[in-house]
Amino acid sequence: MTDDGNRPHQFSEGQGFDEDYSDFSLDPPELSVDPTKVDPVDSRVLTDILDERNIDPEDVDVEQLLDVGLSYMQINRFEEATEAFERTARFADDGSPLAQEAWANKGAAHAQLEEWDEAIGSYYEALDIDDDGEHAATAHTNLAYALWESGQTADALDHAERAVELDPRFPQAWYNRGFFLHERGLNEDAVNAFDNAIRLGMRNPTVHEEKARALEELGREEEAEQAQKQADDIREQAEAELVEDY
Repeated sequence: MTDDGNRPHQFSEGQGFDEDYSDFSLDPPELSVDPTKVDPVDSRVLTDILDERNIDPEDVDVEQLLDVGLSYMQINRFEEATEAFERTARFADDGSPLAQEAWANKGAAHAQLEEWDEAIGSYYEALDIDDDGEHAATAHTNLAYALWESGQTADALDHAERAVELDPRFPQAWYNRGFFLHERGLNEDAVNAFDNAIRLGMRNPTVHEEKARALEELGREEEAEQAQKQADDIREQAEAELVEDY
């Protein structure tokens, strides 16, 4: 009735740029680097030399750096985004919400590149700062997904559960919880979790498809068909709107 269970976690949207923009950079002026210090063969040298010996942290607008990373995410420049977020975390005050947000976003950028180990490490860095802070629910729910993608499924549900505890109004957390409950065969609880995600505003076809799968395994065929129809209707509506736009 539904797909194989892989579900997209969209961290950003955008068409990106073609190869003509290979030298494009959003970096703020204070992060410009003397090219004589840079080995052009080493694509990651920038973050290695941007430390207190080269730039006074007092001169860095950390929020602007974070915005640079988010802007890279919007144009699908995920490698540049990881570097911008790492620099943000480095220059932010230790243990600050801004540092936590930077690590969580760095994890999201690595996830877009399917660099799951790096994503997991970044999410753990965010949670080490504050396990119940402002961005902890996001870090937990994205960590759950990254763990599952990397094959570390045993801990995925625990982090999905923790995300729901921290923010019971976070629809993505409920969706993840439902997905992992379904994976363990706990389909009644999974359906409840998917219903919560839908009530909290998640309207994409995937959540309805996952609900349909869980209902089907519970033998509730009529409800499963209704859930699948909702998924199909949402997809058809989105396709119709796309045609109208173009």
